[in-house]
Amino acid sequence: MDPYTPARRTGGRKKNLTLSAKEYTKITGTIASVRRNRQLQQDGIDEETGSSPRSRHEPSFLAETSFVRAPLNSRVGQAPALPKTKGKAREESLNGIPVDIQEAMILEDLLFILMGIEGNYVTYHSDYSQEDDDPLQGIRFVASSSLDASLRDLVERILPLGTYYTAISSFVEHRSHLEYGLVNHALCAAIRDMLKDYQTLLSQLEHAFNSSPQFTLQKLWFYVHPTIHTLSLIYQLVLELGTADDPSGSFSSSSSASSSDAEEDARNEALGLGGAKLKAVLSEINKNDLGAAGGSGIAVKGGEVLTIIYERMQNMSGDPTAKTLYETLLKAAGVPYVSMLKMWTTTGRLVDPYEELCVKESKFINRGMLEMDYTDEYWERRYTLRDGSTLSGSKRHQAGVPEPRSPGGRLPGGACVPPLLEGWKHKILLAGKYLNVIRECGIEIHGDRNDTGNEDLFMDEEKFYKFVEDAYTHANRTLLQLLLKDQQLIPRLRSLKHYFFLSQSSFLTHLLDLSHTELRKSAKSASIVKLQSLLDLALNSDGGGVQGEDMMFREDVKVTMAGSGLYEWLLKVVSVSGVIGGEDGEPNGDPLHEEPKKEKEKDDKKAPMLAIDALALDYNVKFPLSLVISRKTILRYQLLFRFLLHLKHVEQSLSSMWIEQKTTAWRRPVPSHSDFEKWRLRVFLLRARMLSFVQQILAFATFEVLEPNWRALEAKLAKVTTVDQLLRDHVDFLDTCLKECMLTSSKLLRAYSRLIVTCSTFALYTSSFTRSANHALEASETANGDQSMAKRWDVLGKFETNFNHWFQVHLDCVQFYASSENVSLLPLVVRLNSVKTTS
Repeated sequence: MDPYTPARRTGGRKKNLTLSAKEYTKITGTIASVRRNRQLQQDGIDEETGSSPRSRHEPSFLAETSFVRAPLNSRVGQAPALPKTKGKAREESLNGIPVDIQEAMILEDLLFILMGIEGNYVTYHSDYSQEDDDPLQGIRFVASSSLDASLRDLVERILPLGTYYTAISSFVEHRSHLEYGLVNHALCAAIRDMLKDYQTLLSQLEHAFNSSPQFTLQKLWFYVHPTIHTLSLIYQLVLELGTADDPSGSFSSSSSASSSDAEEDARNEALGLGGAKLKAVLSEINKNDLGAAGGSGIAVKGGEVLTIIYERMQNMSGDPTAKTLYETLLKAAGVPYVSMLKMWTTTGRLVDPYEELCVKESKFINRGMLEMDYTDEYWERRYTLRDGSTLSGSKRHQAGVPEPRSPGGRLPGGACVPPLLEGWKHKILLAGKYLNVIRECGIEIHGDRNDTGNEDLFMDEEKFYKFVEDAYTHANRTLLQLLLKDQQLIPRLRSLKHYFFLSQSSFLTHLLDLSHTELRKSAKSASIVKLQSLLDLALNSDGGGVQGEDMMFREDVKVTMAGSGLYEWLLKVVSVSGVIGGEDGEPNGDPLHEEPKKEKEKDDKKAPMLAIDALALDYNVKFPLSLVISRKTILRYQLLFRFLLHLKHVEQSLSSMWIEQKTTAWRRPVPSHSDFEKWRLRVFLLRARMLSFVQQILAFATFEVLEPNWRALEAKLAKVTTVDQLLRDHVDFLDTCLKECMLTSSKLLRAYSRLIVTCSTFALYTSSFTRSANHALEASETANGDQSMAKRWDVLGKFETNFNHWFQVHLDCVQFYASSENVSLLPLVVRLNSVKTTS
């Protein structure tokens, strides 16, 4: 807005705008005459008699040079008080005054009105009240009813300027308070600069009114009419900003409340409550409560301010003046927002004292939680977007997102992401998150990496988006380098696969042989210290199968005891969430060592769990590797380890049963006791079928699930480009293994658990079957014969019936899922059918 200087003329010689002595006398005489008549009317003295002493001694206006040279000064210092209540304001009559004199008087009043000061003939609207009306709406002015009709039209066109100016000034004064944030401060500063141009125009108009006899109402309109459009655009913007958080328009209540702040602060200080800190705490509580109630209590600040300005700029893009104005305000208001984004994306530090940025930090979540966190709280929830969105489109963080504004559905405050950043918000979040991890590792981060460090960036410029892309790429590359090379992530994952997936059978076999006695005890009686010593011995022995880089991390492998059985815990989790490790399926606390109280009461009535069923391995990693190998992922490794360990233990038990059944009691022929011969053959066959089933499940899990998926993971890790992709690939690998190992389906789990428990229970009867065989041999040599065959057949029949039933149920479930949901189970169908045909 370029103010017009009336003293500037184009072409020809510049004329001197100072008044001649004749013109000076004429103007001052006219004004003095008008003022004298007005004063006499107010005092009730007849003009013709004129006997009042006051009129006789009234000084001439010719001596008031300060007023003649600068007429606005006569009222700026002594502005009339605003009316406290509604009612007709003081208004002077213009009846009987010539039109040219009316024009001179109304011109003087208009110069007051343009600064928001009430005049003599242009006054506040009769409905205006300082206490009741909203200052943000501006002060409405009305011209005297006695004003000549030829002047009224132009006056009423100019009057809105006073309303706009007072509203904008109130907005700037109110929104410059600290609680409205840096974006509002920058916006108010930009509007204040524009008001300075407007005030410069007023000073030029005052000079023209004072010095130019040709300055008329028409010329005043000519000079100010471009400004009316500009101020109206600012007025509409501040009106929307001021009422967005309070649609009822109760702007004055907050203003009047501020008058008691000093008294309240003094009272708090006297009581020792620490005014500033107490107010901050109470405001935070009120803000959270109001935000939860509907978002109306959150002030319009940060991203929401930028969004409103941007939307107005887009909606009025057909108006060049509006587009230029709003674009200027958007750039000015976005400077602190962009500055915070630059610091976040280049250093990982979130400096957002007024919660204006789209990124939010939960300070109570720190890296110490990684030691006990089974839901990845640190990585997923320490730094989040205020609008609750995630890369996967999940809405799991909606609890911390304020409710949208009721009129338009826009999120309040910093939760509102500016439209210009909507497509970049995830990269902005990740860039700072990556750098924050690096910074917490003690690595110094240099903020300004490129030439844009000292440049002014604006959100609507191409170089700003290039800056964000470069910051994201740099942070991502740096953290990947730290994880993959400096922290040796790939060797760590290989050691995890080696220890937890039993790829080296000699290590597990050696451990089971060494700890055979201890593992036969109950889980509560077994010594973890002794088991840890035996594990170290198995890992350090030559026959442990641990070689190469895996030797570097063997001290990180620890023995632990689970608090519940594998299949019971899996069935509880799957029945609640339908998946293992889903967003809502994560167990509370430590799933390996904690159980609900009701479950504990039930388990106390059951037989104590054996140590072999509770044995699990744990793995210790430090930050930042704990982001990838977190408690969440170690839980999945432990589930797979216990699944494979149980299979390996049952296989070893059935193999031991086969060795024992090669003794004399099982091999010596007894022709005279054919029933006993059939019974022995049926025991051999059932043991062979069970062993074949266990070996087929173990081979399928090892060679057709774990190994192929591990090779696929290695191929992905070799090409990974982002840290989030690395984390996602790792978790996807474990979830795929759990699914293909049948640990995520309740029907498959129920049938498989019954089947494997039948096999393990059958193996426990090894010595009982051997004693029974010896008794049968001894009885066959006596005259009375064997009287216990019926009992032997009854026990064996129960095992056969149970195994055949659950084997068929399991096979049917596997065939169903292989044909409908999980094609990877097709090789298992072939393997299980081979076990079925051997029967």
